[in-house]
Amino acid sequence: MKPGVYKATKKDGTLYYRSSITYKNKHISLGSFDTEDEASYAYELADRILHDDSYTLEAHEAGLTFQKWVSLINFRDNGIYIKTPIYLRQKYFHYYFSLDDYYIFDSDDLFYFSTHSISRRGGHLFVSDYGMQVNVLSRYGIKNYGVDGRDYRFVNGDKRDFRYENIEIVNHFHGVCQKIYKGKLVYETRIHWNGDFIVGRYETEIEAAVAYNKAASTLLKKGYEKNYPVNYLEELSGEEYKRCFKELKISKTLRTLPEFTELP
Repeated sequence: MKPGVYKATKKDGTLYYRSSITYKNKHISLGSFDTEDEASYAYELADRILHDDSYTLEAHEAGLTFQKWVSLINFRDNGIYIKTPIYLRQKYFHYYFSLDDYYIFDSDDLFYFSTHSISRRGGHLFVSDYGMQVNVLSRYGIKNYGVDGRDYRFVNGDKRDFRYENIEIVNHFHGVCQKIYKGKLVYETRIHWNGDFIVGRYETEIEAAVAYNKAASTLLKKGYEKNYPVNYLEELSGEEYKRCFKELKISKTLRTLPEFTELP
């Protein structure tokens, strides 16, 4: 067999070839290939990348996936082999899908994203963690399926830049968003009941979050069974929360609803 190439057999008996290379005492798998020549070329290309700095991220060649290309060049340039397609910069790193399709993260997140591959679905980024699909936004305190521009924003306008200093959380709680109402900034609470129903408008974000909980509790007690999320407010003590919950006004429409056993 050619250097770096190994025969392997699939469960159905089909022969294929694996390629790997060792660099700085690190054994690196390069992938699986249909022919010995393809596996050998991958080995030769990897060897050239690791020993010749004229190979750059921009000069990707067929024979290795772009993700593997990134990992090898990063290893050569920065002395760290990372399985995920990460290239280290000063105090931050790029996580690549392709040369022009990448995300920027702080160095503090390196360990996490070097061990968790990112996938994309419906415009959101996810990683698999303990068998669950976890939204990357949750690392920044943003609720699942938060909306850019409503619940959070990218300070510099670059939606690929997930460095902590570049993400500003606008709305921390379920059902709460900032609004300009009659020329004044308020926190508007909405809940899903007969559409997007306005529970009320409040001076503080905390009051609006409690109002959402109170509206959800009211609907559930009246038999409108939905899976309403709960806002957890660490800012309030137990007694403060109870007092706020009791005194806070919500829409009269919700308060006076008759009891139902089915969704409207």
